[in-house]
Amino acid sequence: MNAPPQAVDYIQVTRDTYDTLGYPPYAWVHNEGPVPWAPMTKPLADCTVGLIASGGIYRAGQIAFHFKDDHSYRVIGTDTPAEDLRVTHFAYDLTDARQDVNVVFPLEPLHRLVEQGVIGGLAPEAYTFMGGIYSARRVREELAPTLRDRMVAQGVDVVLLVPV
Repeated sequence: MNAPPQAVDYIQVTRDTYDTLGYPPYAWVHNEGPVPWAPMTKPLADCTVGLIASGGIYRAGQIAFHFKDDHSYRVIGTDTPAEDLRVTHFAYDLTDARQDVNVVFPLEPLHRLVEQGVIGGLAPEAYTFMGGIYSARRVREELAPTLRDRMVAQGVDVVLLVPV
């Protein structure tokens, strides 16, 4: 008989990962004040959906993400076939992502949702970066505003954020 799955303590896993890499203790971000809420203004079936993922996904021919504190991002056309996608990351087991990139970058499921009429459309470009960026300041001041602006420029109504 198989044992039931056990919950994963991601905070402890993150601490342990950073400890093995010789990094200083991971500095968790503490947001001050409430998180702004943006209610949906139209049905999801009428929305253009954007995709941003932190799993270190890149397209064949692009430069892979670097090991330490890489805060760059990659632009990936949402018409890119799964077989043209690659994954690299220092902080999680890549086995499943390399077998099926949709577990960390769900382009194929999103295309099916468009075909089924669940979502109105998919933005032409998706964005990826390598999570585990140690500098919260760089994420807050550089990466997040850039990705927000790129999504706004594409007329995206809602964004699916896929963390690892």
